[in-house]
Amino acid sequence: MPSVVIRFAGDSGDGIQITGSRFTDTTALAGNDLATFPDFPAEIRAPVGTTFGVSAFQINFGARRIETHGDEPDVLVALNPAALKVNIQRLRKGGSIIVDKGAFNTRNLKKAGYDTDPLQDGSLSNYKVLEIDITRLVLESVKEFGLSQKEGLRCKNFWVLGLVYWIYGRDRSDTTQWLNVKFAKRPEIAAANIAALNAGHVYGEAAELSDSVGLFEIDHAEMKPGVYRTVTGGEALAWGLVAGAELAGLDIYFGSYPITPASPVLHTLAKMKQFGVKTFQAEDEIAAICSAIGASYAGALGITSSSGPGIALKGEAIGLAISTELPLVIVNSQRAGPSTGLPTKTEQSDLYQSVYGRNGDAPLVVLAASGPADCFEVAIEACRLATKYMTPVMLLTDGYIGNAAEPWLIPSVQDREPFKVTHYTDAESFAPFNRDPETLARPWAVPGTAGLEHRIGGIEKESGSGHISYEPDNHQTMTDFRRNKILGIANDIPAQKPAQGNENGKLAIVGWGSTFGPISRAVSNKLLQGKDVAHIHLTHLWPLPANLEELLKGYDTVIVPEMNDGQLKTVLRDQYLIDARPITKVTGQPFKIAEIEEAIDQALEK
Repeated sequence: MPSVVIRFAGDSGDGIQITGSRFTDTTALAGNDLATFPDFPAEIRAPVGTTFGVSAFQINFGARRIETHGDEPDVLVALNPAALKVNIQRLRKGGSIIVDKGAFNTRNLKKAGYDTDPLQDGSLSNYKVLEIDITRLVLESVKEFGLSQKEGLRCKNFWVLGLVYWIYGRDRSDTTQWLNVKFAKRPEIAAANIAALNAGHVYGEAAELSDSVGLFEIDHAEMKPGVYRTVTGGEALAWGLVAGAELAGLDIYFGSYPITPASPVLHTLAKMKQFGVKTFQAEDEIAAICSAIGASYAGALGITSSSGPGIALKGEAIGLAISTELPLVIVNSQRAGPSTGLPTKTEQSDLYQSVYGRNGDAPLVVLAASGPADCFEVAIEACRLATKYMTPVMLLTDGYIGNAAEPWLIPSVQDREPFKVTHYTDAESFAPFNRDPETLARPWAVPGTAGLEHRIGGIEKESGSGHISYEPDNHQTMTDFRRNKILGIANDIPAQKPAQGNENGKLAIVGWGSTFGPISRAVSNKLLQGKDVAHIHLTHLWPLPANLEELLKGYDTVIVPEMNDGQLKTVLRDQYLIDARPITKVTGQPFKIAEIEEAIDQALEK
């Protein structure tokens, strides 16, 4: 079997995300390729046993290249009735269900909205169902450690993990070591969880489960030699920012305000003080970005992050950074909106906001990462463009990318070409808004440098001198400079090429951001069927690559799948007057491969 998709689901307090992350690490150590999808509610703690509080973690792993978390789970682990009710429609027909029948009591069934017990009413006849009284078995396995019933039941996730480890032939030693480190100050808790893990594994050995769920052996994936680790998008992005600052020869300052799903970037950077990283958790979004602008003014690389609602609050300050022409990296981890929207669900609905969403003509660079590992590369590119062109750069990820994990071949930063920044020091020739003739960037003068004193702020400045100016012609000149500086970056980025398929033909699928995985797999499937289709995936969203218009006009049809109401489609129509056709999805869930395949078939039929 080339790959398997498992979905763990239970109450928010059942430790589902820990279960998924431990299985992910163990699977990576086993040599499989993988992709994950943590799917959890926005409520900190919804009422126990209700559908509102169901947390899930899906992992697709296999011996082939894995590009998505999987369309349909092969196995669903449901630790209570609510978890079954919320997730049963996702499971493929004929798939396997592992349930804790000890949780299927009258009270829990009622909370989940069941009128009858699905384990007894025949509604699960299309699936292989393994009923285990996990509640009773886990309490028996931890009885000797003197835990309360509540503490004992908290070990249920590790009992299940032990069972799944047995089904897929996974080694328990890494998880045992992790538990001992995690609970070093509570060794009895570590011991109880290890006992539960071992008990679940022993149950699998003794119960002869092969007819119930099937036994699967997944071979090692063929991967490029090197040192790997699993990485989430949030981690890779943070490391990429540090690497980018190192390549620029700058100190890094990160001013942020906690918001879902952007907070992991702050959490990761806060642990990297050994690299000279300064992090500041501000009192609000405006303070966060203004402190980052101040850091850039002082000669460091200022970085801030948020999600859509926070980016809206930062809007005026982003305009200030554009007006003052200071380097700034703005990380937007998108989520479903508008307003508070769906805080823990994914969406790509901030492209308009990124390209157009400021008062006045206020252009900046917009980049998008296509997956967790790609966040590292795009973060470095954001640092390069921000410092070379003295401009803010918006770096787009989303909740799916930020929380998902995949194997990452650890790169060597020493092999990369530095883009060292040289702060301006020549007092005799200094004028704060003189321009580099090639980049149109202004000089970056560090405050306190003798002879380089100058005004700076949000009021329009005179070209060259930087003095306050209300002259109409000067405002036109400065607006043109700011526009042309950004548009000129198109000549400093790679020419766009198809990720798959030919450079002309019947159909091009144009994507950006986290749609890469499902589009890539769908297109590769259709190419194997002999279909004339190509996949073009954009990293540079503003300015667009210089050759993109010519490339797109080489296809009869262009369709644009995106998790919004058609925003990139609008940008492409605006810029190139091509009939880009939208394929939109705003459910808070990523595209499925099958959805893209269906869109390809329909487009080619027409």
